[in-house]
Amino acid sequence: MRFLSIPAAALCTALALSACQGLSAVNANPPQPVAGFVTDTAAFDQFIASQPSAEEFARVYPDVLLVLPGQIATKELRFNNSRYFAQLDEDGRIIGGRFM
Repeated sequence: MRFLSIPAAALCTALALSACQGLSAVNANPPQPVAGFVTDTAAFDQFIASQPSAEEFARVYPDVLLVLPGQIATKELRFNNSRYFAQLDEDGRIIGGRFM
């Protein structure tokens, strides 16, 4: 009976370690910062589809002004994708929006 518990413990340890390694792989390659305004709209849409937080948005697109709901912004019209008006979910993550 004692010999059965040692292999079971080893198996549980191996499974636990492999599960932890799988979690670290998810965050191993975060998006790299993009300098300037948004020119690759397909990559930007893919980033928004990941539902980033405002902090993640600012880290990846530091040159794009993020306007959150309730923030005051001027009415100037920009055509260079430099100001993004975000829509948020109930957790405060960006789920969509538009450039203006």
